[in-house]
Amino acid sequence: MSSHTQAPIPHFIRNIIEADLASGKHTDIVTRFPPEPNGYLHIGHAKSICLNFGLALDYQGHCNLRFDDTNPEKESEEYARAIQEDVQWLGFQWHGEVRWASDYFEQLYGFAVELIKQGKAYVDDLSAEEMREYRGTLTHPGKPSPYRERSVAENLDLFQRMRAGEFVDGAKVLRAKIDMASGNINLRDPAIYRIRRAHHIRTGDVWCIYPMYDYTHCISDALECITHSLCTLEFEDHRPLYDWVLDQLAVPSHPRQIEFSRLELRYTITSKRKLLQLVTEQHVSGWDDPRMPTIIGMRRRGYTPQGIREFTRRIGISKSENVVDMAVLEGCIREDLEARAARVMAVVKPLKVTISNFVAGESQSREAGFHPEHPEFGSRMVPFSKEIWIEVDDFTENPPAGWQRLTPGGEVRLRYSYVMRCDEVVKDVAGNVIELRCSIDQDTLGKNPAGRKVKGVIHWLSAEHALPAEIRLYDRLFTVPEPDSDKTRDFCEFINPASLTVVQGWVEPAVRDAAPETHYQFERLGYFCTDRHEHQSGGKLTFNRTVTLKDSWTKDQG
Repeated sequence: MSSHTQAPIPHFIRNIIEADLASGKHTDIVTRFPPEPNGYLHIGHAKSICLNFGLALDYQGHCNLRFDDTNPEKESEEYARAIQEDVQWLGFQWHGEVRWASDYFEQLYGFAVELIKQGKAYVDDLSAEEMREYRGTLTHPGKPSPYRERSVAENLDLFQRMRAGEFVDGAKVLRAKIDMASGNINLRDPAIYRIRRAHHIRTGDVWCIYPMYDYTHCISDALECITHSLCTLEFEDHRPLYDWVLDQLAVPSHPRQIEFSRLELRYTITSKRKLLQLVTEQHVSGWDDPRMPTIIGMRRRGYTPQGIREFTRRIGISKSENVVDMAVLEGCIREDLEARAARVMAVVKPLKVTISNFVAGESQSREAGFHPEHPEFGSRMVPFSKEIWIEVDDFTENPPAGWQRLTPGGEVRLRYSYVMRCDEVVKDVAGNVIELRCSIDQDTLGKNPAGRKVKGVIHWLSAEHALPAEIRLYDRLFTVPEPDSDKTRDFCEFINPASLTVVQGWVEPAVRDAAPETHYQFERLGYFCTDRHEHQSGGKLTFNRTVTLKDSWTKDQG
């Protein structure tokens, strides 16, 4: 089974895997997706999910889901559950049970003892500030800690006492003994264990020392016999440490770490810290706000897993910068929904129209299919009545050149119905148009009028039959392509004040029983999705605009 709707696009990681399979270095491909359960996943994680799980599928291997739970203060079961749901919603399934770095805590401790016995790790009493000072800079080598030459026996004793809880938090750390003069700062005796009394979501209060990420990750990969450990480019400088740790220990395998560039999506942000700020400062309604680039937010907005997977396929994998415009993502969603979503009519900004020559029992409703290219979607009746709603924007008294909608004395075709002419405009005391009085050509149901051409077609609803609906018009959350690029300004200053407009509109009776997360194209308006939490089938109807029919952000805006 392939992970993609279309053929995979070749990239350098595929080339490496294919060479490894061809040479016999590996007979099976094993990847992993290793999130920290300290927040909700976003579109950048979706790229990594599709890469790791997609490669495993394409090469008949398997992919593990492993939580990196080494930082207990920030982690929660809520995040872990949400991440599992996100992976499955995107269309993937991990191999076997969910794995956790904490599954390996005892083994990690044992390997640390092994490093101490080899004289390759020591307990250090320097404070975090002193360690920074001793570490040196990019241009100056570090200097050894005064505790670097402690004996193996003393280090074993101190490390055991660290585990037993004899020392206060921060009093000591265990450091790898590598090279304080290395040009790579990551190799200047990095900390591999710290004392931290924090309740852990899985191990409770059993441990008061926790292993550091760089130490944990490579050993976890090795224990799981991962063949290709894929990560973003900021870990490139950590690779020598990854390899050093594994080279010292008797582990079952030595995975290859390969780095690729992270996704930078314009008109949004993907920093977990900044996404949390949007939530805590209530700029958005939560992690699943449909304007958020979180997977849970995109799902609620109506983005489809197929559209997101196609997006990650299109943007590719490389080591060069991966800056992608939001229009590419929106285009993938639009293309997917074009084929998937049933088409119905809705009116977002209603203007009342009275049909002066409507005749009960004679003026007819008409059947219409839900999709022109998918007859299997079925059809519904589009009821007609004396009063209808049209969009305010589909009428003007002062038409610009090329206008093909309704004007005083002008004609339009009502979609799936009659040709209609505007005979009279009714205004309130302030001069606002509040009603149109129109007449239909009774001979034009399903056929063109005799002797004249009507160019414009507009959507409409029978006022008697239409259902009220809350319609949420979502747009991009930020007004500038790179909201966090100006370090002198808070990125929240660039929030788009028009990113959400809530209107009370009307929809066809055919959608009355739509389940949550049902997609529709509202003809001429865009793609919409019933809200997964607040929409009630047969009750209060709530629709989120997923994406407009066309890219409305012009070149000069982005």
